[in-house]
Amino acid sequence: MIAREIRKGIQLIATVHWERRLFDSLIPLPDGTSYNAYLVEGSKATALIDTTDPAKADDLLGPLANVKKLDYIISQHSEQDHSGLLPLLLERYPAATLLCSRKAEEMLISHLHVAKERIKVVEDGETLSLGDKTLQFIYTPWVHWPETMVTYLPEERCLFSCDFLGSHLATSDLYVTNRGRTYEAAKRYFAEIMMPFRNVIQKNLDKISALPIDIIAPSHGPVYDDPSFIIDAYRDWVSPGIKNEVVIPYISMHGSTELMVKRLADSLVKRGVKVHLFDLSVTDIGALAITLVDAATIVVATPTVHIGPHPMALYAAQLANMLRPKAKYAAVLVSYGWSSKAIEQIAGAISNLKVEVLGTILQKGMPDDGTYTEIDALAEAIAEAHKKDPLVCG
Repeated sequence: MIAREIRKGIQLIATVHWERRLFDSLIPLPDGTSYNAYLVEGSKATALIDTTDPAKADDLLGPLANVKKLDYIISQHSEQDHSGLLPLLLERYPAATLLCSRKAEEMLISHLHVAKERIKVVEDGETLSLGDKTLQFIYTPWVHWPETMVTYLPEERCLFSCDFLGSHLATSDLYVTNRGRTYEAAKRYFAEIMMPFRNVIQKNLDKISALPIDIIAPSHGPVYDDPSFIIDAYRDWVSPGIKNEVVIPYISMHGSTELMVKRLADSLVKRGVKVHLFDLSVTDIGALAITLVDAATIVVATPTVHIGPHPMALYAAQLANMLRPKAKYAAVLVSYGWSSKAIEQIAGAISNLKVEVLGTILQKGMPDDGTYTEIDALAEAIAEAHKKDPLVCG
């Protein structure tokens, strides 16, 4: 796309990837995404903050065609969608110095074969003068790689936040115009990428909160001209508070597991607990991840396949284990034909979760009245646990 001015001397060069539907061969992108680079022109020097995905090289190189000299190229994050075009840009601008964090130096050399002599490491808090503009580099590790940093421009009170506070959202809007849509996209982004690091993110939020900020310019999605909108959302998502909600990822082969799940859902709703059901045969995994951000309880429900859980149920458990949501309670429902180790295998798959297991139900064949009594008791145990927990709200 064309370069667009955010403030005098600051241009956004956004590569909008409208058609992309999968990120890192893992993360669904129902709304596409964008890769944002920022050109900052001072009275004495010019800097480019981040690049773009190599697959969309022309979208950045076109707007840069009239930029005859770059003094600095800043790599805030070593991943391909941020830094993949560095080798080409360093060739095009032979006088440019590449700036990055200390941990990023080795990653750029090994991942992208950038020559060490082209790199200058900047330390946490270090500043760079472009003349009438100043860039301050702030280390923000684990949002979402260990080497990430953000860049602050105090004269314009603008924070270039890298992946931090971003959203996978393909849009031609320069600024956030649809808060509901942006909130959902940002929460999906947080859930799929940032959630495992929420304790570190809390520290990084505290770090940037000391800065006066009028604009947040992320590496993905539209620019925020109301920073409190996204900062307050992040504070909520990383807080220890959880909601009176249960997430139930399930799959059913012959109907038994589905009957158990629907009975549990109905029983929970009768007790005032909100329920999110996800049939894993048709589920958008990103939508499942969004609900994991807030839910107090996770219930995995699966039939038995060759004595173990259905592979899709196991995948959902492993996904939750990887994302490490702040849920405090869990349960497992299993149906089987003749033998099953599914409960043990699901329990092993969520070992990273700091949860209290409130119950497991193992059902041979179709559920009967006795099974439904067990399920109602499990619903009661979940509802009571939520009521007694001071961190559960809603």
